[in-house]
Amino acid sequence: MAVKYKPELPQGTLDMLVLKALALGPMHGYGIGLRIQQMAEDMLQVEEGTLYPALYRIEERGWIESEWGVSENNRRARFYNLTRAGRKQLAVEQSQWQHLSLAINKVMQAT
Repeated sequence: MAVKYKPELPQGTLDMLVLKALALGPMHGYGIGLRIQQMAEDMLQVEEGTLYPALYRIEERGWIESEWGVSENNRRARFYNLTRAGRKQLAVEQSQWQHLSLAINKVMQAT
């Protein structure tokens, strides 16, 4: 039986992943965690104890906004939506991540 390796998220990447998940449309917190897990093809899992503080922090920065609504299973839930500032921040973070990951790959592949 193979055990899947689920790495810890590097510091500062959770915000970018949340913004990316919300770029696909508004969603409640639990759904954001699931969406990230699905987009990562189950290679990442975001724990609720990490996700919700990140959502509050990101909302404080003005990158997302939230409102109460009803989830698909008729439960009251807070739905998050990406703001214009959040879309700009996502573009900046994606660019920085691509540059950083390219640089790290170059170092790791050096002979």
